[in-house]
Amino acid sequence: MSTSKTENRPKFSEMKTGQEFKSWYWLKSELVDICKKLGLSYTGGKFELRDRIAHELDHPGTPFPKKPKKATTSKFNWAREKLTLETVLTDNVSFGPNFRNFMKSQVGDHFYCHSDFMDWANLNPGKTLADAVDEWNKLEKRKEDPNFKRVIRPHNMFNQYLRDFFEATEGLKLKDAKKCWAAKKRQKSADGVVRFEKGDLEFLK
Repeated sequence: MSTSKTENRPKFSEMKTGQEFKSWYWLKSELVDICKKLGLSYTGGKFELRDRIAHELDHPGTPFPKKPKKATTSKFNWAREKLTLETVLTDNVSFGPNFRNFMKSQVGDHFYCHSDFMDWANLNPGKTLADAVDEWNKLEKRKEDPNFKRVIRPHNMFNQYLRDFFEATEGLKLKDAKKCWAAKKRQKSADGVVRFEKGDLEFLK
């Protein structure tokens, strides 16, 4: 339940368990700093860093279980090879400058690697870059549908909060949404995820 009374997040040094740690919202920069102080690897996504720290709290000194890396078979160098429309997507496709510059040469400077497109490319080895250009244009065409909404990834809680805020309210402004977000992210929750609830509007009073 949402409440207008904000809570103070304890200092990390005062936290004793992984569950307690994961009950609070953390910026990725904070997670990186904590990993460095604990001597842990600080590479990876926000949730991976959070789980790594929680593991260290619960099992001090024991290695954090690593997810097995996806095995790739291709040796194609996406950073250096000359790309053409006939270039075949491989299971080690990389979306670095070489890839992005090629796509911009085909669809224009407005090209960007959004998650829907990258997911498609990763799931379609064997397709060509000509197919990739066609797919990107198809994905962009969805914007013409007034009901279209791109899926927001779980780690991007702020954008999801803003979307849910404006879908549930009328006549309020971005500054109102940000004020609610600023208060809500200081609240303790079961999983540390900041979700909009109608009761958050109490923060505006």
